[in-house]
Amino acid sequence: MSCDQTSYSDYDSQSHPDHLQASLPALYSQPSLPSVPSLTSKPHHRHQEILSTTHHHCLTTLAGHSSYVSSLTLAGKFLYSGSDNEIRLWMRNPLDSEIDQEDLSNNVVAVAKGAVKSLVVLAEKLFSAHQDHKIRVWRINNQETNQHKYTRLATLPTLGDRAFKSLLPKNQVQIRRHKTSTWVHHVDTVSALALSSDESHLYSVSWDRTLKIWRTSDFRCMESVANAHDDAINAVALSNDGSVYTGSADKKIKVWRKSSEENKHSLVDTLEKHKSGINALALSSDGSVLYSGACDRSIVVWEKGWRRRHGGFGRPEGPHRVHIVLGCGV
Repeated sequence: MSCDQTSYSDYDSQSHPDHLQASLPALYSQPSLPSVPSLTSKPHHRHQEILSTTHHHCLTTLAGHSSYVSSLTLAGKFLYSGSDNEIRLWMRNPLDSEIDQEDLSNNVVAVAKGAVKSLVVLAEKLFSAHQDHKIRVWRINNQETNQHKYTRLATLPTLGDRAFKSLLPKNQVQIRRHKTSTWVHHVDTVSALALSSDESHLYSVSWDRTLKIWRTSDFRCMESVANAHDDAINAVALSNDGSVYTGSADKKIKVWRKSSEENKHSLVDTLEKHKSGINALALSSDGSVLYSGACDRSIVVWEKGWRRRHGGFGRPEGPHRVHIVLGCGV
């Protein structure tokens, strides 16, 4: 959900019981570190040395979309881009390609209803999240020539999953007055997707305030966390240790973990520092540092670990603490 949009949701509540908080050590509020007033401020000497030897230049411009580009993902030597209602395929490094990028007028590999908000590649499958509340699965074929559109394998939730869930009244949830749906449905824009580290599950978040987990082997919806946030969810990131991070227009980042007892995801931490809606999340490769970007023009860097304040004195900090804040006006 963009920063200038008024956030709302028709999705009120689901029939599932509330997820219990995991019994973890208490978390304490931490004094914020000084904000970086400008990214053009004088850098530290070591950073200055790195910057002096780092150069970036434009290799090429990939043109072809007729509307704004809303999602990108890399897969091997290919780049996928999602726009209004189409997905295009590009060579990742145009200098290594014998194909002239400007002549790729036929590089549209998939067309569907609803703007493409997120893309994820798993082996020979491409998952796309859309503004029409759907997740679509495409079979990747004939990448080398870019001549054929991909075959749609499924639309999530699948017909079989919907039919099975509709048999029991307890699977019906009210999404607005006089209208119900099964809990496997997203009922607003699907804003982001992420794969588990073992690639067995796909996680999706939506402006309907839910977090859903899908099995990638048969596309079945395994779990739905109702009212995961107080407003639209815009981002999701997964750590190799099983932690799930969701960022929302309610200005909060929530951390979820699967409970071995209930085999469901429970809330274990809430990170609050941003002054406006959170749009993007990114994790370091080892999962120790989380980056969050928001409408307040800041990027907050969160560090995970158990440390004590003031050289070892004072109570322990929580699993996540603000490490630094980058940006203007924070």
